[in-house]
Amino acid sequence: MKSSLVSAVLAVALAGTFLACDKNGKEIRIGGVGPLTGEAATFGVSTKNGYDMAVAEWNAKGGVLGKQVKLTFADDKGDPAEGATVFTKLIEQDKSVAIIGTVMSKVSLAGAPICQNAKIPMIATSSTNPKVTEVGDYIFRACFIDPFQGTVGAKFAFEDLKAKTAACIFDVGNDYTKGLSEFFKAKFTALGGQVVGYEGHATGTTDFKAQLTKVLAAKPDVLYVSDYYNDVALIAKQARELGFKGPMLGGDGWDSPKLMEVGGAAVEGCYFTNHYSQDDTSPIVTEFVKNYKAKYNAVPDALAALGYDSTYIMLDAIQRAGSTDGDKIKAALVATDLKTVTGQVKFDDHRNPVKSAVIIEIKGGKQTFKTTVNP
Repeated sequence: MKSSLVSAVLAVALAGTFLACDKNGKEIRIGGVGPLTGEAATFGVSTKNGYDMAVAEWNAKGGVLGKQVKLTFADDKGDPAEGATVFTKLIEQDKSVAIIGTVMSKVSLAGAPICQNAKIPMIATSSTNPKVTEVGDYIFRACFIDPFQGTVGAKFAFEDLKAKTAACIFDVGNDYTKGLSEFFKAKFTALGGQVVGYEGHATGTTDFKAQLTKVLAAKPDVLYVSDYYNDVALIAKQARELGFKGPMLGGDGWDSPKLMEVGGAAVEGCYFTNHYSQDDTSPIVTEFVKNYKAKYNAVPDALAALGYDSTYIMLDAIQRAGSTDGDKIKAALVATDLKTVTGQVKFDDHRNPVKSAVIIEIKGGKQTFKTTVNP
């Protein structure tokens, strides 16, 4: 009887190992999620590049727990419904022991409950909405959160740009853009500034002149635009057409070459908060930028850096856990103290990293490092 029980326990344990590895026991399977199509497609490409580069580096050094890492990537299309589908597939069909992703907060909020219910650790790469990690104790993130980012933007506008009045425009259908504008407004007001215009627009809008006419009528010193790069470029051009000459500010959703390509002169002299700068001279950043350029023939943006860091954080946790068991990986993630491209990572009680932010200025049609703001 005891022998049968031991055999049964061993069979279950071996089955669990088989689910995480290939038939030869040589692979550890993890899932990666990002938008390769849809409104944030350039973000997804950069993020996937970061995943792939990190996995290749770990595998070249012997993998994790003596096994090669197999990353299965899924395109969430920037859509919560699609996100829920691919998160479920990566866990149930592909037998991923951990999930890295995704980019957009609204999609991470769809995927996080699935990971939490399955007890699969997840690291959201660049989803800055505070609600993401509030889903549960298996959900972590690699980026700072919107309250910090919105606060940094407001402080920079009030203290560095000496703005006394501001107006906000944002996508009402996106938790990320709404959250950033809310936190900017709260901090700017608390500092003694006045928000003289606050207008939302529907997702998919291309003509913003009605909203812009309203907010610009009060002649704000600065315009806070919390949208993603594609909308920001259009908003900036239309704001300039309506006569606005002041600086515009925003969040990490601006971080795409498309912003400068489409926005052109309209975004010159504007600023946004971001997770890292390619101009940082620290060895870990210069090495990352050099290797990324060699591999992809492109300069890595913050999305690439966060994709890369998220993968390193997760694989480091699995290695330290000595196991692919979800509970053990989660415990290892909680104890993380790791130097990454986007800063030293330790998690707070809400599984958010405490880390610095940088201000990027668009100057001469390029992103240039302005300053670093610490938490």
